[in-house]
Amino acid sequence: MDVTVKFLGAAGTVTGSRYLLNIGDFEFLVDCGLFQGRKELRRRNWDKFPILPKDLGAIVLTHAHMDHIGYLPRLVKDGFSGPIYCTAATAELAEILLLDSGKLQEEEAEYARKKGYSKHENPEPLYTMEDAEAVFPLFVPKDFKKSFPIHPSVDVTYYHAGHILGAAITKIVIKGDSQTKKMVFSGDLGRYHDPLLFPPTLIPEADVVWIESTYGDRISTAIKPEDELAKAINDVFDRDGLAILPAFAVGRTQLVMYYLYQLMKKGKIPRAPIYLDSPMAINVSKLYREYHRDHKLIAVLDDTDQHPFQHSHLHYLRKQEQSRTLNELKGKAIIISASGMATGGRVLHHLFHHLPREKNGVIFVGYQAEGTRGRRLVDGEPTVRIYGLDVQVKAKIYSVEGLSAHADQNELMEWAEGFSENPKLAFIIHGEEDSASALSQKLKQELGWNTVIPNYLESFMLFEGI
Repeated sequence: MDVTVKFLGAAGTVTGSRYLLNIGDFEFLVDCGLFQGRKELRRRNWDKFPILPKDLGAIVLTHAHMDHIGYLPRLVKDGFSGPIYCTAATAELAEILLLDSGKLQEEEAEYARKKGYSKHENPEPLYTMEDAEAVFPLFVPKDFKKSFPIHPSVDVTYYHAGHILGAAITKIVIKGDSQTKKMVFSGDLGRYHDPLLFPPTLIPEADVVWIESTYGDRISTAIKPEDELAKAINDVFDRDGLAILPAFAVGRTQLVMYYLYQLMKKGKIPRAPIYLDSPMAINVSKLYREYHRDHKLIAVLDDTDQHPFQHSHLHYLRKQEQSRTLNELKGKAIIISASGMATGGRVLHHLFHHLPREKNGVIFVGYQAEGTRGRRLVDGEPTVRIYGLDVQVKAKIYSVEGLSAHADQNELMEWAEGFSENPKLAFIIHGEEDSASALSQKLKQELGWNTVIPNYLESFMLFEGI
C-alpha cells in the first residue's frame, strides 16, 4: 500500500486548511477550510476540486474555525456525501459558523449584484444557508482520546489541542499489509497557560507530523496578556473614548469576556458597559456549559456570582436594530463584535462610525492575516475601505498579541519536543512564508527534524509499499 498527500491549502498561507490523503482504495480529507484574506487566495475557493467530491471517502476535521471547515458546504453541494468526523463540540460550533457563513455568502452576492461591481452578470454565492444545512446530517461526533476507524486500514484519535472549544490534535494510524504508520496533524495549537482551555497534548511518537506555524517566528511578550489588555483599555478610557474589540465569535470572544470580567472585579479597569454584539458569539458562549469536559472553566460557570458570561455590566445584542444604537455611542464603553480580522460582520459598521473619532481605540486581540482589513489597521494605514468608502483612521489602534489562541514559537517548540523520537518527516503548514521558514529552521537546528515547507497543490509520497 502506498500513501500520498496533496496540499490543497494552508501551504505557504494560514488559510484554506485542506490535506488530501490517498491510500490507494480510499481517499480522505483532513480539514476542509475556506481561503481568506488576499483576493488571489479567496479566488481559490472557486477552483475545481482535484478529485470528484463524490469519490472522497471521508473528511476528518481538527476544529471549527472557518479556515478549517468553511469549504464543507461547497464540497457537499458538488457531490460529497460521506461521513465528516469531528469532536462533538466541533460539530455544534460548525453548525453555528456554517449557517452564518452561508448567510454572508448570500448577502455578498446580493450586494455585488446591486452595486454591479462583480465581473459576473449574475454573481452567485459560493454556497447558501441551505447548502450549509445539507452538511449537518453528515457530521459524526467522536470523543477525545478514543480511537475510531474511518476505513479498515485507517484509525483516528483526537487529543486536546487547546485552541478553541473542541479543537483536536489528530492522530491517524495507517495499517498496511506489512507495516503500521502513524501520522499526527497538530491542527491549530493553543497556549500552554490559557485560563479556559487545556494545554496541547504531547504526542510521544509519529512517522510524519503536520505542524502549524502561524506564530512560528514570534515569541509572545513576557507581560501577562490581561495586563496588556488592561493597559490598552485604560489608555482609551483616559481619553473618555470607546474601545472596539474585533474578536472571533468562537474562542477569542469568550477569553476576552473572561479577562474583562476579572479586570473589572479586581479594579484594574473601570466598571463600564460591555456590549457583546454578535448573535453567534452569544450562542457559542452557551456551549461552554454543555461541553464542560472540554475546558477548565466549569467551577467558574457553577458559581453564578462569578460568571464571566453573565453579569450586570455585560449586555448581549442579538438584533440588528440593537447593534445600530451603538453607532452614536460615546464615552467609556466596550464593544466586542466579529469578525476578528475585520473582514466582515457587524464590527464593520462600528469601525465605519467610530474609526474617525480620535478618542476611540480599536484593540485587536488575535492574528491578522495578510490582506485583511485588520492587518491594514495594525500596519498603520491612514484610511481603510469600508462599504465602498475610504474611512479615516483617527482612532488609536492596539494589538494585544498575548491573547492570540495560537501557540507562539516557544510553545510550538515545546510541543515538538514532546515526541520521544524525531518524526521521519515534518510538514510546516498554516503559516505565512517568514513564520514557516523561521519554525522550520529552528526545528532543524535545535531538534534535528527533517522539515519541509510544502507548496500549494504539491504532492508527496509518504509511505511506499507498507
